[in-house]
Amino acid sequence: MASSVRHSGWLAGLFAMAGLVSVASADTVIVYDASNSMWGQIEGEAKVTIARRVLGDLVRDWDESEPLGLVAYGHRREGDCNDIETVVPVGPVDREALLARIESISPKGKTPLTAAVRHAAEELKYLDAPANVILISDGIETCNADPCAVASELSEAGINFTAHVIGFDVGDADQAQLACIAENTGGRFFAARDAAGLQAALEQASEAATEEVPEPEVTITAPESAVAGSNVEVSWQGDEIHERDLVTIVAAGAEADARNDYERVEDRASAVLLAPGDAGDYEVRYVASATGQAVATAPIELTEPEVTVSAPETAAAGSTFSVEWTGAVHPRDYITIVPVDAPENAYEDYFRVEDKASDTLQAPSEPGNYEVRYLLVANDRVVARAPIEAVEKTVSVSAPESVTAGTNFTVEWTDTVHPRDYVTVVQADAPADAYGDYIRVGDGASGTLQAPGEAGEYEVRYLLQESGQAVASAPLRIEAAETSVSAPESAVGGSIVSVSWTNAIHPRDYVTIVEVGAAEGAYGDYERVGGGNEASLPVPADPGDYEIRYVLSKDDSTLASAPLTVTAAETGVSGPESAVAGSTVSVSWTSVIHPRDYVTIVEAGAAEGAYGDYERVGGGNEASLPVPAEPGDYEVRYILSKDDSTLASAPLTVTAAETGVSGPESAVAGSRVTVEWTETIHPRDKITIVPADAPPGEDGDYARVGGGNSHTLDAPGTPGAYEIRYLLNVSGEAIARAPIELTAPDVTITAPDSVAADSRVEVSWTGTVHPRDKITIVPVDAPPGEDGDYSRVGGGTSATVDVPENPGDYEVRYLLNATGEAIARRPIRVE
Repeated sequence: MASSVRHSGWLAGLFAMAGLVSVASADTVIVYDASNSMWGQIEGEAKVTIARRVLGDLVRDWDESEPLGLVAYGHRREGDCNDIETVVPVGPVDREALLARIESISPKGKTPLTAAVRHAAEELKYLDAPANVILISDGIETCNADPCAVASELSEAGINFTAHVIGFDVGDADQAQLACIAENTGGRFFAARDAAGLQAALEQASEAATEEVPEPEVTITAPESAVAGSNVEVSWQGDEIHERDLVTIVAAGAEADARNDYERVEDRASAVLLAPGDAGDYEVRYVASATGQAVATAPIELTEPEVTVSAPETAAAGSTFSVEWTGAVHPRDYITIVPVDAPENAYEDYFRVEDKASDTLQAPSEPGNYEVRYLLVANDRVVARAPIEAVEKTVSVSAPESVTAGTNFTVEWTDTVHPRDYVTVVQADAPADAYGDYIRVGDGASGTLQAPGEAGEYEVRYLLQESGQAVASAPLRIEAAETSVSAPESAVGGSIVSVSWTNAIHPRDYVTIVEVGAAEGAYGDYERVGGGNEASLPVPADPGDYEIRYVLSKDDSTLASAPLTVTAAETGVSGPESAVAGSTVSVSWTSVIHPRDYVTIVEAGAAEGAYGDYERVGGGNEASLPVPAEPGDYEVRYILSKDDSTLASAPLTVTAAETGVSGPESAVAGSRVTVEWTETIHPRDKITIVPADAPPGEDGDYARVGGGNSHTLDAPGTPGAYEIRYLLNVSGEAIARAPIELTAPDVTITAPDSVAADSRVEVSWTGTVHPRDKITIVPVDAPPGEDGDYSRVGGGTSATVDVPENPGDYEVRYLLNATGEAIARRPIRVE
C-alpha cells in the first residue's frame, strides 16, 4: 500500500516501511557506531558531531506515523563487547525523545558490530518477516567476531534479511570487512569520506532499503497426498520470482506468514520438502521474500505412516541385538531403545534407518523392560514400537590365583555380552567402574594382561562397554617380583660394560646406568631385557659412583641394582709432528675406550666438540686422516663418542703444499693434452684445464692424480687463454698452475658434390682434433649441434658415412667432441 506522506529531499523514506512499493516493504533499523574512534576528526570536526547533525536532521523531518528503529553500540562502557543497546524500538517516532537520545550518545568503547547487526536483526524479527538494517561504522570489528559469517547466517535464516553498510571514514584496507556484510545479505556498501559523503550515502542506502520489489505471480504444484514425515517434491512457475523466496508446508488455514521446514527457490523450479510429522490437511505455500506472505498455495493431505518395527523379546543387558522394520518414511528417521515408560521423544542408543531394513542396537546394561521405537525425524514422533526385555547375562572371568608383579598373565571369560566389553586388573577395593591395563573381549574367550608393578590384593574384572560397570570378577594376588643384576665393579668412562640379570620379569623391562641416589624412574642409555639375561650398556663419560638398575616397564620402579664405579678414561694419541696441507697422515692411539670414539684433526685450541674429517676407532689402533688445506698449528684429538669430550691429543704442524705442473704452451681447442706434475700431495687431488680467469675451485674435464705424475686431459673446445691447474682434494684450492693457449682447429673436409639417396659415401678430412670427434651428414639448415648417422674420426683421415634416404641439400659436417660444434662443412646434394 502506498504511503500517504512524501518526505522532502534525501531524507524522504530513509526508514519507510512502505512508501514507494506496491506491497508492504520491510521494517528498517539503523545501527549506529558510537565507539571511541568516532571522536576522530574530519576537516576539524569530530565524526560524532557530523553523525549527530545528520541523524538529527533526519528525525526533525521524519513522519511520526512511519516506524523507525535505532540501535547503538560502544556508547556506555569502555572495553565492553556487550555494550549494545536498542535506543529506539521499531515503531512510530517520538521525535523529541529520539533527538534527545541521539544527542546523549557519547562514544566510549569498542566496535562489536557483528553482535550489533545480529541484535538489530532480532529486533526486526527477521526470522518471521522481511528486515532491513542500515549500518553506519567508522571501523572494523574489534571483538573477535566474524561479521562476514554472521551476515551469511542471518541472510540464510531470515525471510529476507538485508544489510546496507556505510563505511564512514574507513581506510581502503578495512572496507572489505564491512563490504562483505552487505554482499553476503544482498545489500549495498557505500564509502563516505566526509559529512557530504555521509549524507549522500544515507540517501542511497534509503533508496536501496525502500526499493520497490514486485510481488511474484506464481503457481505451485504438489501431490494431492503424501505420508506424514516423508519427503515431498514440489514445483513452481511464474514471474517476478526472487531467489530468496521460499516454499514450505503448513497446516491448512495457517496464518499467511506461517512456515515449517522450507527451501529457498534459488534458481530452481522444484525442491524437496520434509513434510510435517502429523497426519492431516496441509498446504504447500510459495512465500514471497519481499513480504514474508504466501502468494500461492496447493492443498496436500498427509496420511498416517504405516510403519512396523520388530525385535527379539529378550536380549542380554549390554549386548547387541538385531532390529527390523517395514514402511520406512524418511532416511533420517531413527530407531532407538528406551525404558518402556520413557517420554515419546526420548532416545538413547540409536541409528538412522537410511535405505536399510535392518540394523543393530545395543541393549542398556541395566536389566528391565524396554521398547524399541521408530521415530520420525520430522517431529520426533513415535510411529512404531516393539517391547523387549533386557535380561542379566551370567558372565564369569578367571585368572591365576597369583602372578609376579609386572609379568604378563592369561585371563579367561565366558558368555561375552558385547565385543567391546573389556577385562582389566585393579586393586581389590577399587570402585566398580575403575580400570587399569585392559583388553577388549572381541569375539574371543581369553587374553593377556600385564600385572601391576606393586604387590598386593587385586581383582580381574569384566566391564560392560555400555555402562563401564563390572559384572564379573576374580581375585588375583600380585607377588613381589624378584631378580638381581650384576656387572663389573668398575668400568672406564665412555666404554661399554656387560650387564646380566637372573630373571626377566617382562620383555619390555630395561636395564640402565644412573648416578647413585637418582630418583625412581631416572634413566640413561638403556636396553630392553627381551627374553635374555644380558646386555651391553654404554658407560657415562664422567667418573663417579653409579648404579646399574633393573627397571620394571609397568611402573618404572627399580627392581634390582648393582653399584658401578666409573673411572676416568685414559688413552694416548700420536702422529707425525708435521704434514703437508691436503695430504693424508697416519695417526694411532694406545687404547680403545669405545668403538664409536673417533680421531680427528682440528685447529690448535679449538673448542670441545669441534671436529673435521674423522675416523671411528673401531677395534683397531690406527687410522689415516686427511690433513687440512690451510697451513698452521693443529691437534690430532681422540674424542669420546659418549659426550664428544677430548680424551687425548697430539700437536700437528701443517705446512704449505708444494708441487709443480706443466704442459704444452699451446694446443688445439678440443684436442688431447698431456700434463705432468712434480709432487702428488693426495691421490684424490685433481689435474684440470680451465679458463685463465676461472674462479679458484672450478674444474672442467679432470683426472685424479692417483699415484702417478702425468695424465692426458681433453682440452676445452673454445679457443682462448687457459690454465692447467693442480687442485687439492681437501679444499679444491689450486696450488700449482701453468698457462696454455688453445688455438682454433684447422679442419677441412673432402666429399663428392652429389650422392645417391640411401647409399654410403666416403668422406675424408685433414687436421683431426680428437679421436671422438664426429663426421655426419645433415640437412643444410640443421641446427649447429645436430647429428644424424655419424662416424667417429678415431685416428684416421677418412670414413664411410650413411647417406639420408630423402633427396635434398645437405652438409657433411665435422663435429668437435668437446662442444658438439661444427668446425668444418662441405655441401653435398642427395639425389
